[in-house]
Amino acid sequence: MKKHLRIAMAAACAFAMVGAFALFGCSSTEQKADEPKADEPKAESHEAVELQLFAANSLSKAMDAVQELYTQDHDWVTFKDTQYLSSGELNEQLAGGAYADVLISASKAKMDEAVDGGYVDEASRFDMFRNDLVMVTGENSELAAKYGADQSFTLADVATGDYAVAVGDESVPAGNYADQALSTVGCYTDPSGKTGSDITGKGGTFDGTPLDGKVNLQTSVGNVCKQAESGAVDVAFVYSSDVYRFGGVKVIGVVPNDTHKKIIYPAAVCTDSKQAEAAAEFLDWATTDADAKKLWQEWGFELVTE
Repeated sequence: MKKHLRIAMAAACAFAMVGAFALFGCSSTEQKADEPKADEPKAESHEAVELQLFAANSLSKAMDAVQELYTQDHDWVTFKDTQYLSSGELNEQLAGGAYADVLISASKAKMDEAVDGGYVDEASRFDMFRNDLVMVTGENSELAAKYGADQSFTLADVATGDYAVAVGDESVPAGNYADQALSTVGCYTDPSGKTGSDITGKGGTFDGTPLDGKVNLQTSVGNVCKQAESGAVDVAFVYSSDVYRFGGVKVIGVVPNDTHKKIIYPAAVCTDSKQAEAAAEFLDWATTDADAKKLWQEWGFELVTE
């Protein structure tokens, strides 16, 4: 009897010990489950940032696409209504007290003016894009049928005076470059008597040249392109990237680079920016991120860093 009692007590003790270990194990497991893993990365927190960009008109569609891409991975950043105007108009806006975090101009000369006016931080300035100047016409025009395939239309053809031409006015860098190029074939006269890259493309005249009375001046390169698209003019001088932005036009000739100053788009952080660090980070990403580079290329822009 005692032997059976001892066996029963031993079994009870063993059962109790197993239960205790089981409870301890569950408790330990629950505790570990509640504890954060040592190697689990913590989500980085960011304060909301809103950036205001002032960019050359020719950048509009490309920049919209790049901004959308940027916010996908930087969801704390938003872009206020980006202003796309001629580089001259952008400087006028800044001179009038308009706020911006970033300025991207289509002209070194216009960025020089922004630096001189104190609108941008000169230390943050860098050359962002290159571009080319081309001559376009309406895609269904006779000129398109004749020159569209080999793009053999030249400045000499313009100098015959047989065609109505659209160019940007003096506030539009593309217009300045066009005036410089046209001066090399006697279609634009600079007060200095100089031609090509030796002039600014401002202060001159078409009077007394083969283009006298045949030039349609526009306040933006986009409007210049639309003049050709609508058939209002025979030929328009625009950037090669504008062909990607607007339908209805065809390139019939490329303007030789040695007839005008280099087409460079400088960028800089604005002096009054309240988000200078975030603005600089965006510009750095926009020129180094692989997907951003692809977007610029798709819209016809060549990064200077490439």
